[in-house]
Amino acid sequence: MPVPIILSSPSGGGKTTIAHRLLIARRDCGYSVSCTTRAPRPGEKEGEDYYFISRDEFKRRQKAGAFAESATVHGHLYGTLRSEVERVMASGQNVIMDIDVQGTRQFIKAFPDSLLIFVLPPSSEAMLERLKARATEDRNALVRRFESAKEELKAIDLYRYVVVNDDLETAVTAVSDIVDGKGDRFQGSRSPGLDRRVKELVEGIQRAIGQYSKRK
Repeated sequence: MPVPIILSSPSGGGKTTIAHRLLIARRDCGYSVSCTTRAPRPGEKEGEDYYFISRDEFKRRQKAGAFAESATVHGHLYGTLRSEVERVMASGQNVIMDIDVQGTRQFIKAFPDSLLIFVLPPSSEAMLERLKARATEDRNALVRRFESAKEELKAIDLYRYVVVNDDLETAVTAVSDIVDGKGDRFQGSRSPGLDRRVKELVEGIQRAIGQYSKRK
């Protein structure tokens, strides 16, 4: 039976890239297109990556109960349409979703059978380099994303599975194995060294916040 598959990670963790790779590789997976009020990034397409709408339109849909989850992330509004999730599952496909922690908490109230996977970046340095490579983040935006990352890492126990994205191909295979029911070794609460890795990430993020906050 089709289910929603939620991929969450701090910004720069790779969840969106993994989601796109799964959609290419697996015919049993479809994508729920979310709404956002932020501007499109280079290469993003309306109706494929997101529905790019105004804040007024977003608020109207939110009031009407159209979203299974909605959140304010880095000053922009994001929301997952219930109708999109139901459309994909009605076609017989699992729904691949990349949403943040606060969105996940809301979403699982509407779809409690969701499969929850947290994607960890290999290090705070790697996360920073991925964010800088986007060329869309100024210093203040980077600090906000690192602050959010610290909070998201505190919620890792909400997720049944944890995958470390230190190699994209390996991470995609790991998530695919989880979808196929072969993911016992990725169960977060049982992963040796997970607490240490998360602690090191948080410490590295805190250092980065300090460094970027001091710059003028």
